[in-house]
Amino acid sequence: MKIAVFSTKPYDIQYLKDANRRTAYQFEFYEERLNLRTSPLAAGFEVVCVFVNDVLDAEVLQSLKAGGTRLVVLRSAGFNNVDLKVADELGISVRRVPAYSPNAVAEFAVGMILTLNRKIYRAYNRVRDGNFSLEGLLGFDLHESTVGLIGTGKIGTLTGQALSGFGCKLLGYDKYPNDHFRQIGGSYVELPELLAKSDIISLHCPLTAESYHMINAGALSAMKDGVMLINTSRGGLINAVAVTEALKSGKVGYLGLDVYEQEEDVFFEDRSNEIIHDDVLQRLLMFPNVVITSHQAFFTKTAMRNICETTVQNIVDFEQGKSTANELHAN
Repeated sequence: MKIAVFSTKPYDIQYLKDANRRTAYQFEFYEERLNLRTSPLAAGFEVVCVFVNDVLDAEVLQSLKAGGTRLVVLRSAGFNNVDLKVADELGISVRRVPAYSPNAVAEFAVGMILTLNRKIYRAYNRVRDGNFSLEGLLGFDLHESTVGLIGTGKIGTLTGQALSGFGCKLLGYDKYPNDHFRQIGGSYVELPELLAKSDIISLHCPLTAESYHMINAGALSAMKDGVMLINTSRGGLINAVAVTEALKSGKVGYLGLDVYEQEEDVFFEDRSNEIIHDDVLQRLLMFPNVVITSHQAFFTKTAMRNICETTVQNIVDFEQGKSTANELHAN
């Protein structure tokens, strides 16, 4: 079976080849992202393998179908970049990797909290320049701070579990509460209460039509002054223009972003010798209390191995006619 793999980096190639040793599928690797312009590259491939910033809207899916594609496998848990309704209509199966390493993302979220609070990034650069002053580096104890977790699935609960070790008070908001979150000391509240009471708010929910820009001007105004906001989930959860204004006013005292709504034009690439034309991103990068990373929370050896092994298994299951929980359909 022939598989066209888009948005590939050297690490994708390495781990997919390792996972493919027992199956010997024919992978063709493309650095290009999948979109309408690049979709002809997939002609003749029964399977297309994509990542978070590849575009699989109606036009792209129709192009894939015309080229003979029968299966799309996602190297991610999120699937907001796929028009599942059109995929169903065209008879294209879509399968994802629902859980590759929840620990990786949870650990990264906690790392962002510590980095922002204790200003480790500023201290590192300052000391390298020979400046050993502590001015401007004052942090706060996480102990007894209130952390609000929006989304308490595996990643959100693991984040809460780690923070409970610091002695944090945990509040959770989720349409589907789970006992594990309660067992680690978490309490479920409605979203307005979580926004109003949390010193730190961390997002761990999927991007849907309902959750799009859930952190908007109204939500930000309901938060504590100087709140810390962390997003390791999906960029579209936060209205970046609104959060920029909240940073300027002091409403948001710390911002950690591993994802950004317009990241597809920047993230995963070396743009150090280019002018970045995204004015909102450039503005965010100028704030001293903002840390932005390039969608790397998932990026561990364990996660890469799990992603690629599950991706190959999804292809095996499809080839054998097996329907699994990894298969996606429109609601």
